[in-house]
Amino acid sequence: MTNFAEMQSRYSIIVPVYNRPHEVQELLESLTRQTFKNFEVILVEDGSTLTSQQVYESFANQLAIRYFFKPNSGPGPSRNFGFQQARGEYLVVFDSDCVVPEHYLEVVENYLNHHVVDAWGGPDRGRKDFTVLQQAMGFTMASVLTTGGIRGGRKKGFQPRSFNMGLHKSVFEKTGGFKFDRLAEDIELSVRMRQLGLQVALIEDAFVYHKRRTTFRQFFRQVSDFGRGRVRVGKAHPGEVKPTHWFPAFFLIGLLVLPLLLIFSWSMFVVVALAYSIYLALIFIDCLRTTTSFMVALASVPAAIIQLTGYGSGFLKEVFGKA
Repeated sequence: MTNFAEMQSRYSIIVPVYNRPHEVQELLESLTRQTFKNFEVILVEDGSTLTSQQVYESFANQLAIRYFFKPNSGPGPSRNFGFQQARGEYLVVFDSDCVVPEHYLEVVENYLNHHVVDAWGGPDRGRKDFTVLQQAMGFTMASVLTTGGIRGGRKKGFQPRSFNMGLHKSVFEKTGGFKFDRLAEDIELSVRMRQLGLQVALIEDAFVYHKRRTTFRQFFRQVSDFGRGRVRVGKAHPGEVKPTHWFPAFFLIGLLVLPLLLIFSWSMFVVVALAYSIYLALIFIDCLRTTTSFMVALASVPAAIIQLTGYGSGFLKEVFGKA
C-alpha cells in the first residue's frame, strides 16, 4: 500500500468546506482520476455541523489527503490555514462545488514547464450531466454578455478566482494570502498580486466544471454577495471599481423604472423594453449556440436576469451602506 504521508508533492490542493460533504465527494472522486499524480489534498473543514470526515476517510487510501477541522472563520482564512499546512511547491485552490477534469494538473504542469509565472487561474464551465439550471447559471456566469465580461476572463488584466486558482508557495509568503474572510477575497488577493508585479497567467485549458447553486434563490444570494464584494474591493483598493462593474446596477435600476415609464411615457417604455428584449434574446441565442440545448438556453434568460439583478442589488446595498 502506498504511504502517502511520506510522498513529496508538486501541488498542494486546498479545499475549504462548510456543510457540503456531498460536493466534496464528487470533487475528490474527480481528483482520483488525475493523469498527473504528484499532488496532495488538504481538506479544511470550516466549523461545519455537517462534516466531511467520513468522505475524507473513504478516500484516505486513494489520495494523499489530510483533513483538518477548525472553528468557522470563512473561506479566506480557511485557505490560508491550508496554505500553512501545505507541503507542495504550488498551492491550488478549488471550491467544494467544483469537479476537476482528469487532465487539469497535466495541463498546468505542461504550462509551467514552458512559462515562468507566479500564479495562474482558469475558466469554469458547466457539464452536460449537470441540471438544466446549473448549466444555465454556469453559462451566464461565464458569458461576456453578462457579468462574465467583468470577471477576469481575459488574458489582459486576468484575475484568478478561488474556484480555480494556483500560486507558487512564495506568493503566499509575499502576500500573506487572503485578507478578506469572504466576499471577493479572491479578487482582493489578485489585485495585490498585480500591485506587487507578480506574473499571473490565464491557462485557458485548465478549466473546472462548476456546479454553482441548485436553485435560482440560492443563485441570487450568491451573486448578491459578489456585488457586495466588488464594492469592498474598491474601498480597500481605490480605482478597482470600473464603470463596467456598475452595469448590473443600471440593469436593475432600468427594470425598476420600467413600470413608471409605462405610466408616464409610453414611447420611452417601448424603447427601453425593446432594448431589454434584444439583450435577453442575444443571451438566449448565444447560450443555444454554446450549449446546443434549447432548455438550457431557455433557462439562461431568467438566470441572466437573476444574476444581474442580484449582483446589482448587492452592489448598490454595499455602496449605500445598506448591506
